Amino acid sequence: MSSTYYESFAEALPTAERIAEVRKELEDAGVEYVLSSWIDLFGIPKTKPVPMSDFELLCMGKGPQFAVHSISFVPELSPADSDQVMVPDLDAVYICPWDNTMAIIFADLFWEDKPYNVCPRQTLKRVMRDAEKAGYVGYCGIEPEFIAMRYDENGQPVKAIDDDPAKGVRPRRQAFGYDVEYSIDSMPFLKDMIDILEDMGWNIHDVVAEGAYSQFELDFHYTTLLEMADRLVFLRILLKEIAKQHDMFITFMPKPTTGDWRSGAHINFSLQSVDNPGVNLFGSEENGWSDESRYAVGGLMQHSEAITAIACPTVNSYNGLVPKVGGFEGGTVTWAPTNITYGFNNRSAQFRLPQSRYCIENRAADMCMNVYLSLSLTMAAILEGIANKVDPGKPTDFDLYEMSPEQLKEHGIRRLPRNLMTATEALRADELAKAVMGETMQKSYLAYKVDEWERYHQTVTDWEVQEYLRLF
Repeated sequence: MSSTYYESFAEALPTAERIAEVRKELEDAGVEYVLSSWIDLFGIPKTKPVPMSDFELLCMGKGPQFAVHSISFVPELSPADSDQVMVPDLDAVYICPWDNTMAIIFADLFWEDKPYNVCPRQTLKRVMRDAEKAGYVGYCGIEPEFIAMRYDENGQPVKAIDDDPAKGVRPRRQAFGYDVEYSIDSMPFLKDMIDILEDMGWNIHDVVAEGAYSQFELDFHYTTLLEMADRLVFLRILLKEIAKQHDMFITFMPKPTTGDWRSGAHINFSLQSVDNPGVNLFGSEENGWSDESRYAVGGLMQHSEAITAIACPTVNSYNGLVPKVGGFEGGTVTWAPTNITYGFNNRSAQFRLPQSRYCIENRAADMCMNVYLSLSLTMAAILEGIANKVDPGKPTDFDLYEMSPEQLKEHGIRRLPRNLMTATEALRADELAKAVMGETMQKSYLAYKVDEWERYHQTVTDWEVQEYLRLF
């Protein structure tokens, strides 16, 4: 996949030969409609479908134009300003497995001949270009988690894979996580998903019945940053379309109910050298973890709060970043990160150095994130850590859930942001984030997240009514 960052609209246009080559591939596959899709500020793909008869015009930037600033929370432009123009990335073509008459092609936005400054995909390309100039190429795997749901006879959302009745006694039962019976019950949906991802060449390793009822995790092979970001966005579309065929729907909301395990999307990051491709700079079986891996962790820890504001972007995200929850189906420990530290295979730390692979796993990320911005800021923090040889300190290879605030302070361990507003303020103060996102994008993102927090903070919840109405 090409990750070239083009400084101008004209440079980004594909050649006539490449356009003809891709057109033939699509027509041979039966594609009749193309959904060239740009990515908005919150990682959501947007499009205007076009017929294949307009494919050449689309590829030359003469297809649909967009008033992005009218719909995407970026009001820095006015109704009198030029529209944005998208250029399809012909190395990012995905034929829709549920309907092969359609193809999604990810695209980059340009405005007045320059890369649009609120295009997250362009941001990631620019960071990748800067990394390559410094001699590095980033690789990433993401562990997407989600919950499959359906609507009951009353139109209420309930877990799709759940063998207990909606009413009456709910006796204790086997936890959903890893359970063979529940995995078998889920296979009509899972088989379709596994077969599609295998046919797409994603090298899926397994599907996990996770801790919450009807919750699943996918494990598929790592790849370059841009391709992984595109894959995650396409996966979110794909999962929803497959679920519809089974009268279900998918939610990526991190924590739909109080007793649920959180749905995360752990980011597993590794690094290679431009001059020595194929060699993992973070470690090897012969030499163990490298100095580069330590410095990378140091850079990530320095910018943890800002990264978390992007990777855990909703009010609900922070309901999951807690150590224990009473009434959990599988016990009270969440296995979610709560502190900004690292450890060897320590799942209670934000940054885990796994026993099975040489990568840095950031466990404070979920499926609501804008993956392009998350990977951009992650890469930039790692590069800064390596360049400045940032020392992350000693690993914390012990259960952080059992530590008191005094013990955490004694070890110099910071707490992850407890809510969206705290994370947002950290993002506002982070100079690296401002450099990566650009002033306009950062300002727009912060404005929306502050508004999101204020709307939430002004809402009287059921919990508050139950807790205080008659007590005082």
